[in-house]
Amino acid sequence: MKNTGGKKAFALGAVLVIAGAGFFFNFSGNNETNTVRAATLTVYKSPSCGCCGNYVAYMKKEGYDVEVIDTEDMDAIKDQYGIPEFMRSCHTSVVGDGEYVVEGHIPAKGVQELMKGNADVDTIAMPGMPSGSPGMPGPKLGAFTVYSIDSEGNASQFMQL
Repeated sequence: MKNTGGKKAFALGAVLVIAGAGFFFNFSGNNETNTVRAATLTVYKSPSCGCCGNYVAYMKKEGYDVEVIDTEDMDAIKDQYGIPEFMRSCHTSVVGDGEYVVEGHIPAKGVQELMKGNADVDTIAMPGMPSGSPGMPGPKLGAFTVYSIDSEGNASQFMQL
């Protein structure tokens, strides 16, 4: 009679390691973040803006499918998507087929929160070009305040990051 206890123990150990890796890395594909990131992010930017290019690289690194549209008339894009002047930054991003609008250097976590659709919000903005924000050089000087913008151009705090 053969001793197969060692082979059974090895096989059981291999199954446990694979199952543990699946839990740790979430190979199941049911990760909410992966679902949220499924849409394309179209970034409208000036062709000469380096920080916008850095933001695009950051969002790609965060797992987003990013399309870039260079334009010299950023004001027209911001007007089209209802971004009031006091909330503007250097680039405007549109998620999917226009379901959501993201103005400025907002961290991926803010975009993910918007895309969850838990609030009655379809546009968020982080005005200016804050130091240390994604795509911007320098240290982060404090919490980033992300604002929601309603259809009449009114802004209110959406979240802090």
